[in-house]
Amino acid sequence: MEFKEYPDREMLALSLADQIASQLAQQLRTGDAASLCVPGGTSPTLVFETLSGADIDWSRVTVFLGDERWVDGDHKRSNGRLLRRHLLRDRAAVANYIDLYTGAATPDEAAPGLAEAIRPHLPISVVLLGMGNDMHTASLFPGADRLAEGLAADAPLVLPIRAEGAEEPRVTLTRPALADAMNVHVLIMGPEKREALERAQKLDPIQAPIRAFLDNATVHWAE
Repeated sequence: MEFKEYPDREMLALSLADQIASQLAQQLRTGDAASLCVPGGTSPTLVFETLSGADIDWSRVTVFLGDERWVDGDHKRSNGRLLRRHLLRDRAAVANYIDLYTGAATPDEAAPGLAEAIRPHLPISVVLLGMGNDMHTASLFPGADRLAEGLAADAPLVLPIRAEGAEEPRVTLTRPALADAMNVHVLIMGPEKREALERAQKLDPIQAPIRAFLDNATVHWAE
């Protein structure tokens, strides 16, 4: 794991967006297409807004979330709603977007089709992960009903999952897809998350799911 500390959140966002854009551009120089998997939540908003203006061929980039709450795309808790507002705009507006919320009645119904849609874009060129204070990442929460399955080496690509405290049912990409990405970044901010990261390094992934992704990750932190 590489740990990068920044003097402030703005500098973090500018630097991280530049690194992601450079890695996508490198992939586009050597291949026909690139893929970018990103987290929900508000922490990456400034990274998204900076990245959306990056001068790369976004028409050859496929973007999708690492997880999604099972709510309509216009719902205030929809990760897709945040993504459309902050990343899929400016130059990035022409990117191909795979929406994890399909409108199916449950994420269980949607998971097989989502896996088929995402599989052609593996290995993922760049994954950006977030982390909660409980050390969850994507929707791989400690205590979630299918966490062990989601962390397994033979996990399905996309998994419906439910966890106490997570409110809605969710759909999440699993360990093999996320951990096998060509470039893995973890974005955390604030002292509580730095302390949680330090704890996670000493725990098993079933207790601290972020631990499953740290070995090959670059962690970006600012106060």
